[in-house]
Amino acid sequence: MRPNFLVSDRTAQYRTIALILISMFCFAVVDALGKAVALGYPANEVTFFRMLFGIVPAVVVGLKGGGLFARVKKVDFRGQTTRAVTLLGASGLFFAGLPYLPLSEAVAIVYSEAIFVVVFAPLLLGERLFARNAVAACVGFVGVLLVVRPQGSLSNLIGPCLLLTSALCGALSMIQIRKLKVDDDSSITVLFFTAFGTVVTSVSLVFAWRTPTLKDLLIMALLALFATTGQLLFTVAVRRESAAKLAPYTYTSIIWATLFGFLVWGETLGFVSVLGILTIVGSSIAVAVREEPPEGPAV
Repeated sequence: MRPNFLVSDRTAQYRTIALILISMFCFAVVDALGKAVALGYPANEVTFFRMLFGIVPAVVVGLKGGGLFARVKKVDFRGQTTRAVTLLGASGLFFAGLPYLPLSEAVAIVYSEAIFVVVFAPLLLGERLFARNAVAACVGFVGVLLVVRPQGSLSNLIGPCLLLTSALCGALSMIQIRKLKVDDDSSITVLFFTAFGTVVTSVSLVFAWRTPTLKDLLIMALLALFATTGQLLFTVAVRRESAAKLAPYTYTSIIWATLFGFLVWGETLGFVSVLGILTIVGSSIAVAVREEPPEGPAV
């Protein structure tokens, strides 16, 4: 029976990886659409419409599990709220930082969240911190510096600082998913976040608002659809596997972001930026292969 268990484990692992890869493609589409509207609208407004238009698909997915209200009543409200706050911060800060940098560089900085996961997962989840992972995280941080290339000018640091803070919030959100109660299913987690985000960002509209055109509303509706789909797949994947193990696969978004940035805005990467991105990705691969797969199922 042991070989069958091993095949089953590997199949489940491949399915989880497939989920995270598809979710990263969805997020890359969100990034591109977000940059298209973030150039003309406040970040809080873009985040609001991302949440508002995501309510319907989130409810539809939630209804498939049956007994929606009963399941909502059982959720870990404290844990879900913590997760929603961190993820909302990551989303808003990302949209705020997008106008300052090319899409590929912005995504590369944000997805340095894997570095933060490696650092904080042992503290917050009790996962073991390998020396190899610590070294890889340091190398990854060097890669981030190569992408950011701080030059001392405050105007040049605004975007990178916003995006690095977004990465930190994203890492805390990823870790928080693992801390939620087992019976908090993924669809309810996404629905809770979308509803919470809609309420919070609607209040922020008092401080910054620009009436959107119909075209831009449609773009933001499409953005919300891809974001909700990606978030659901991402949540399922992270609930199935170690946060530190899955974090490196998020870097596939950089490939899509580079392609979208080139095709839509004609953005190109310099040698130093490419070197920085490769350094980040390389450090992530080092984390991903830090240990051999288990010989049998976890009990």
